Amino acid sequence: MSVSEAKLAYPPVPKGVHPPNHFAGYRSTALRGPSRPPLPLPHTLSEVTGPVFGHDEVRPEEADLTRRHAAEPQGQRIIVSGRVLDEDGRPVPSTLVEIWQCNAAGRYVHEADQHDAPLDPNFTGTGRTVTDAEGRYKFITIEPGAYPWRNHTNAWRPKHIHFSLFGHSFLSRLVTQMYFPGDPLFALDPIFNSIPDRASRERLVSRFDIETTIPEWGLGYVWDIVLRGRKATPRET
Repeated sequence: MSVSEAKLAYPPVPKGVHPPNHFAGYRSTALRGPSRPPLPLPHTLSEVTGPVFGHDEVRPEEADLTRRHAAEPQGQRIIVSGRVLDEDGRPVPSTLVEIWQCNAAGRYVHEADQHDAPLDPNFTGTGRTVTDAEGRYKFITIEPGAYPWRNHTNAWRPKHIHFSLFGHSFLSRLVTQMYFPGDPLFALDPIFNSIPDRASRERLVSRFDIETTIPEWGLGYVWDIVLRGRKATPRET
């Protein structure tokens, strides 16, 4: 049997885990979401087996977003760690994990971000690492700020960090967001609430962890990412 003919018996993902392509409260999905059903395209051997995207070029210092410039960035230093797991709770090693985020004032280093908040010359907001044999990852960064996004009147995004995960080929990518516990903006955010299932939404929220917290240095948060199955981490579609 060829690779394109093989079918993997993954547990089905229940309805409501992932956001729909179109969500009325999230206005730009009307333009960005597809209007026609997807077309199945059989995978070739090269798409399934490779190439691996940049795993060998990742340096340990890239996981520390606070040590890229002449001085430390402004804001609350945090440690974000967790594991990448499959649907049965088994660790997924050698996964390329990338993050990007705004600074403590709620502004991205991007020309499209014209939010009236200061840029931080010591923070660019991007990092990456590769999970170890136990599927673990860890980043040192700054707690991001909330920011306005003009989706509706007085619209503000909750504090969040974007995550992108690559497996062993270009096709095995997952993009999602990690949020922080207790954010008062959850109830008002159409992106967060576009996920129909409440339990699935809560899987996007990290938890504060005193064991990860470093005394007199930085707060610790733990967030595990589940790739498939009924407890899958919601992803951007």
